Amino acid sequence: MADAKEPGLGAVELGSPGVPDAAPSPGTMSTRRLRSEDYNDYSSTDVTPEGSPPGGINGFAHPESYQRFGETNGTTWYQTLIHLLKGNIGTGLLGLPLALKNAGILLGPLSLLVMGIVAVHCMSILVKCAHHFCYRFQKQFVDYGGAVMYGLESTPSAWLRTHAVWGRRVVGLFLILTQLGFCCVYFVFLADNLRQVVSAANDTTTDCNSNRTVALTPTMDSRLYMLSLLPFVVLLSFIQNLKVLSIFSMLANVAMLVSLVVIYQYIVRDIPDPSNLPLVAAWKTYPLFFGTAIFAFEGIGVVLPLENKMKNPRQFPVILYVGMTIVTILYISLSVLGYLRFGASIQASITLNLPNCWLYQAVKLLFSFGIFFTYAVQFYVPAEIIIPPLVARVSERWGWVVNLLLRVALVSVTCVLAILIPRLDIVISLVGSVSSSALALIFPPLLEIATYYVEGMHPLLIAKDVAISLIGFVGFVVGTYEALVELATPAAVINGTSVSAQ
Repeated sequence: MADAKEPGLGAVELGSPGVPDAAPSPGTMSTRRLRSEDYNDYSSTDVTPEGSPPGGINGFAHPESYQRFGETNGTTWYQTLIHLLKGNIGTGLLGLPLALKNAGILLGPLSLLVMGIVAVHCMSILVKCAHHFCYRFQKQFVDYGGAVMYGLESTPSAWLRTHAVWGRRVVGLFLILTQLGFCCVYFVFLADNLRQVVSAANDTTTDCNSNRTVALTPTMDSRLYMLSLLPFVVLLSFIQNLKVLSIFSMLANVAMLVSLVVIYQYIVRDIPDPSNLPLVAAWKTYPLFFGTAIFAFEGIGVVLPLENKMKNPRQFPVILYVGMTIVTILYISLSVLGYLRFGASIQASITLNLPNCWLYQAVKLLFSFGIFFTYAVQFYVPAEIIIPPLVARVSERWGWVVNLLLRVALVSVTCVLAILIPRLDIVISLVGSVSSSALALIFPPLLEIATYYVEGMHPLLIAKDVAISLIGFVGFVVGTYEALVELATPAAVINGTSVSAQ
C-alpha cells in the first residue's frame, strides 16, 4: 500500500477483511479453493494454531514439497508484478534525491543497492516462514502477524510461547503506525505542492526555462493548506467499498506514472558538473538517509497477500526478485539523476524543484491527484484494524455513526500530526526509522531464527539474521533520534517548503 509505497496498498486491493475460517483438515487441503474472505490480512485477529502436527525437521515446508493451490480467478504473474511495483513506489521515491544528499553521491547509491538486496531477502524470509507454518498447521494462508505469533510458539522459551499472541499484536501496531505515517506524509506532500503551485500561479507561463526568475505570490502557510484539505480527505475516507477504491487506485497509478515520465525527461537534460558534490556526506546526516530509504523500500506488507492471490503461486519467487530489481533500479536512477540535476538545492520532494511553467505545474497537480486518492487506499488498512472492534461494542443502530466518527477522528489525527511536523523530509525519515525498519529489517530475521532454531540452524545463518536485525535496530534508534533532533531545529521557509536552518 501504496508510500504508495507503500505496504498496505497490495493488501487492500487483494483481500477483503474478515475472520479466518477454521483450519481445514489435511484431506481437504488439495481441493478447497481459497477465497478472499477466508483470511484476515491485517493481523488484527488473535487466534491460536490448531491441529499442529508433530514438530521436527521432517515437518519443514520445503519449497519442493509445499503445495499452494491458487484461485481459479486469481492474479496472473503480470498482474502480481504490477501490484508489487505499485506497493513499493510512492512518495518515498520522490524524497530519495534529498536522501542521497544526506549520504553522498557515491555512498548513497551503494547503500540503496545493499538495502534493496537486504529488503528482498527479508521478504523472501517472510514468505518462507509463512509457507512453513501453512504446511505445518495445514492452513491455507498465514499473514505477517500470524507468522510471528507461530514463530514465537516454536521457540524453546516458555515465556515467549506463553506470550506469543503479542507477536501478532506488535506487528499490527507497527502496521498501524506505518500506514498512518504514510497518511501524514500525504498531507504534507499535498500541502507543499499545492502551496507552490498557487504561489507561482500568477507568473506561470509556457516557458519552461529553469533559469527564468519567477515572482512568487505570498500565500497562506502550508499548515492552512492541510486544514483546507482535511474535509475532502475525510469525505474520501468514508468510501469503504474496495471495488470503488480500486478504481481510484487505478487512476492514481496512471497519474503518477505519467508524472514520473515527465520528471525523468526533465532531469536527464542539462546535468551540471558533479565534481562539487561530496562522495560521502557527513555521518551525522546518514541516519536521515537510512530512514527515507527504508521508508521507500517498505513493501514487505504486500508480499504475502500477493503470493496468496496468484493463480500459480510457485511463480512468486521469480516475480519478487524481478519486481524488486526494477524497484531498486528506479530508486537508484531517480535519486542519482535528481541529485546530479539539482545538487545542494534539492528539496524534500523532487517535484518542488520543477520549473514553474504550466507543464511542470500540471505534473505537480497530477502527482498530487494520485497521492490524494492513494490516501484512501492506505487509510483502509489501519481503519480495518481499529474501527471494527470498537463498532462491535455499540448497538447496531449506532454502529454506522460510530464508524463515521472514528474515521473522522483518525483522519484528523493524521492531519494534526502533519501540521505538527510540516517538513516532508523529516516526516518520511521519522516514519521510516520508527516503523518501516521494524517491519522490513528487524522482525523477518528474528522470525527465521524463532521458526527454525529448534530444528537446527547453521551458526552462520544465525549470525546473518542477527546482523540484519542489529542493523535495523541501530537504524531504528539512531534514525529516530536524528529525525527528532532535526525536527527540533528551527526551520526556514524557502519557496513554500520548510527547510532546516543550518
